[in-house]
Amino acid sequence: MQKKIGLALLGMLCIACLQAQNRRFDTTMKLGKTGYRVNSTNRNPDKNMVTISPIGFENTARDVSIEVKGRIRKSEVDDLNADGFPDLLLYVFPEDAKNKGSVIAISSDKNQGYAPIFFPDIVDDPKIRTGYMGNDQFALMEGTLVRRFPVYATADTTDLKPTGTMRQVMYRVQRDEKGTLRFRVTRTYDFNKP
Repeated sequence: MQKKIGLALLGMLCIACLQAQNRRFDTTMKLGKTGYRVNSTNRNPDKNMVTISPIGFENTARDVSIEVKGRIRKSEVDDLNADGFPDLLLYVFPEDAKNKGSVIAISSDKNQGYAPIFFPDIVDDPKIRTGYMGNDQFALMEGTLVRRFPVYATADTTDLKPTGTMRQVMYRVQRDEKGTLRFRVTRTYDFNKP
């Protein structure tokens, strides 16, 4: 009897260890000889610490730790502002069924340091947010960030159902009047889901 209980506890411990390992996010990405290492335990979606380490940068660039709300699911590196230096994107999702994603982006400042790239909240744009309920998908395509999500009928708020239409929003990085890097919507369109 004790042997069975011991085996059951060992099995539960192994499952818990595997689940914890699956949450951890640890990756290295480069463009040429420079890039980033991203490391996070991804344990607590309310207070998730992420450490970003430069690779191939000048010695003035240091590791940076930031706190994000949600878990990192994916990261990518590309030259988003066409300055010849690698930029980092982290796709962060909360721990809920709506799957509303956000983007944390960092631009290389000539491989000497970092600068944030601000990503707009979808609720700030009435045209894009109409019918938005989450289920985001993100991808980079030749320096353009693409976000896709299903469009929901908004007339009846008690029984929200997908319309069968997807919305695609395309963002490019641009400097604003103060010189701050920001993602700007360059194109948006709806299409029927195949």
